[in-house]
Amino acid sequence: MAATASPSQSEFPYSLAISIPLPNQRLALSALQTLDVDPELSASVRRTLTLTSPVPETATEPQEKKQKQDPNSDESKTVLQVNYYATTNRMLRVAVNGFMESLGVILGVMAELDVDVLQAELEG
Repeated sequence: MAATASPSQSEFPYSLAISIPLPNQRLALSALQTLDVDPELSASVRRTLTLTSPVPETATEPQEKKQKQDPNSDESKTVLQVNYYATTNRMLRVAVNGFMESLGVILGVMAELDVDVLQAELEG
């Protein structure tokens, strides 16, 4: 997966971090693997994709739910974390715009074709 060290700030002064929460780890991993296939076309842009656990809401979550979810387990990693680094703000905007288009297609396919997502909609 595309987890690499962050580029230097002097070389890539513009950056953006995007966190995309997904319903479960399987969908998050599918999105990561799908997006990771296409590298950035410009040498002026770097991107990292990783899966992370959601930040716990300390006061609002019940104690039993906190204890069930181990933040280090793979199953708790349901957030697709995307970090962009670019040499200019224009290159950052263009790269993120293309990423959002691809993400929209992936999420649309998941919503239309994934059994778990459809089941959740029917029950909810």
